Amino acid sequence: MRDEPDQSVGMVDSLDAQLLAAHDGDDRFALIRLYTQAADITNDVDAACFFLTYAYVFALEVGAAEAATLHARLKAHGREE
Repeated sequence: MRDEPDQSVGMVDSLDAQLLAAHDGDDRFALIRLYTQAADITNDVDAACFFLTYAYVFALEVGAAEAATLHARLKAHGREE
């Protein structure tokens, strides 16, 4: 039986690269989407909330509709009032 490569590693590397590019380009809407995606793929609640917090802050900064959903997700994990 041969070991299959872990496809999630490539996905995380790609996400990291996309996040860096979005930060470099100050693309706040991409940052909201990418940090939300990072939260969605992690199995660690603390890490997910870390990513959701960043997504939420960027959403608030640009007045994005996603802010309400992100706030609700953080609140569900006891990270926001």
